[in-house]
Amino acid sequence: MSFTQLLIFFLIIQVIHGLATWKLYIKAGKQAWQAFIPVYNAVILMKIINRPWWWTILLFLPIVNLIMFPVIWVETARSFGKNSNLDTLLAIVSLGFYNFYLNYVADVTYIKERSLQPRSEVGDWVSSILFAIVAATIVHTYFIQPFVIPTSSLEKTLLIGDFLFVSKFHYGARTPQTALALPMVHDSIPIVNTKSYISDDDRTTRDASWANKTFLPYFRLPGFQNIKRNDIVVFNWPVDTVQDFFKVPKRGFIKPVDKKSNYVKRAVGIPGDSMAIKNGYIYTNGKKNELPDRARIQFYYTVTTKEDLDQQFVDNNIHTQFWRFYNINPKYWDDTRLQEYFNKDNRAYLNEGQRDSLNVEVVGFVRNDDMLKFKMEPLLNKINVNLTEEEAQALRSNPKVASVEKFDYEPQKDVFPHAPGYNWSIDNFGPIYIPEAGKTIALNLDVLPLYERIISEYENNTLSVKGNQILINGEVATSYTFKQDYYWMMGDNRHNSQDARAWGYVPFDHVVGKPVLIWMSWDTNASGINKVRWNRLFTTVHGSGKPVSYLIPVLVLIALGYGFSKYRNRKKNK
Repeated sequence: MSFTQLLIFFLIIQVIHGLATWKLYIKAGKQAWQAFIPVYNAVILMKIINRPWWWTILLFLPIVNLIMFPVIWVETARSFGKNSNLDTLLAIVSLGFYNFYLNYVADVTYIKERSLQPRSEVGDWVSSILFAIVAATIVHTYFIQPFVIPTSSLEKTLLIGDFLFVSKFHYGARTPQTALALPMVHDSIPIVNTKSYISDDDRTTRDASWANKTFLPYFRLPGFQNIKRNDIVVFNWPVDTVQDFFKVPKRGFIKPVDKKSNYVKRAVGIPGDSMAIKNGYIYTNGKKNELPDRARIQFYYTVTTKEDLDQQFVDNNIHTQFWRFYNINPKYWDDTRLQEYFNKDNRAYLNEGQRDSLNVEVVGFVRNDDMLKFKMEPLLNKINVNLTEEEAQALRSNPKVASVEKFDYEPQKDVFPHAPGYNWSIDNFGPIYIPEAGKTIALNLDVLPLYERIISEYENNTLSVKGNQILINGEVATSYTFKQDYYWMMGDNRHNSQDARAWGYVPFDHVVGKPVLIWMSWDTNASGINKVRWNRLFTTVHGSGKPVSYLIPVLVLIALGYGFSKYRNRKKNK
């Protein structure tokens, strides 16, 4: 729905409201014309039903208004003496059209000084729940959203099991795109695992779907800071389909932007940057990117020991994830049928290391039965270990270790932009330009794979190629001007992060917010009271130096607040 369509829809609603309530306005001592004036009619209606004027604001907040409209319909009926359960049901089920009956058919009288207190414990309970949901939805949508770290892509800075508060107002809060959705949940309803919103996600039918006509246009409130290079950012995964979370999806299924899965990564490239990756390290505008001192880059290192590995060595020296090496005959490894077999049901995850005429050395995970089936020989003195540079250096000094070398990945097909001519890997990539709103680039068939998705998906143009010509919206194009800013998001755990190297640029309209605080941290591998990482509770996400916990000040504030509340209630009772 465009802004023009939204305005037309809004005006139609105002006319319907006026026709349904103008006589009720008169009975309440107001003027008939006041029922037809947009916004003003809502302020007058709040006076009629004896509710505060600021309820009018809630009627214009997406998602929140889905709760408030039924409340207003019921309150209107009760202001004219319709208090029965049947009246309440009819007001809600008729989507407010019960007002036409009250306006033109029913003989009703306005009750100016009606009681606003619920008439039963159930009514009081429902009122309290609705108020809590409205308040929580406003906070969740426009101010602070909770988020939990599910993966190790930012390991050392953010750990699996960290519970974050994500600020919406730093970069500006977005208004929801999906107008018909449940509050306080993301893209699915817990337990039942069904969609939490109403839309048609099928690309072939979505444009004609009535449900998608209810989508609101993109709008973002002003923020007070821009995304800076190396900021940690929460954003909607641009290529989300939830059909296969770890693979770039087919183009037949698409979700609304605000219902795409949330990701958290580091913005290593910002609009206008020229960026490249060399041997795993990021270079921005020709200079090596320096991360904040809290960050620790991790790579897989190939650790070769002087003798066969034993469990004692692993227990004493390897405190993180590692993979084994195997030799496999090239006739098996080079057969595409084997790769298809391994990919099916995630039977194996293997990467090629080095090869000679007799063997291909691969590293990763494979099932034991498949290892035997394809005559794979495990290398007993060699593993790939996920380490920081400091941890790798410490292993080099171990007398049992022959060498520790950073593992370099070979060019892969699943690396952006997934096109012939781009022989890139996750360790050696680019250079690329990070698009900036308003900037123009020369467009040709060589660079088109880099910007194809931006032009067609994120900026809603039709794109086609005829011979050597690129057509945008049916016209030949030799240049393109970007409509919004883009970012390059990556994890610090460089060999264990599903990030922009797989799916490309992140548009600014996909940005959710800035993580600001770790309020809880839960270690599933620990036991008892140690499951809580106490030193991480109420620590800031950004900043320099060792993170400082504000747990004690928070507990003191909670105690003071509780004590003041008890004192005030006791004083009132006197």
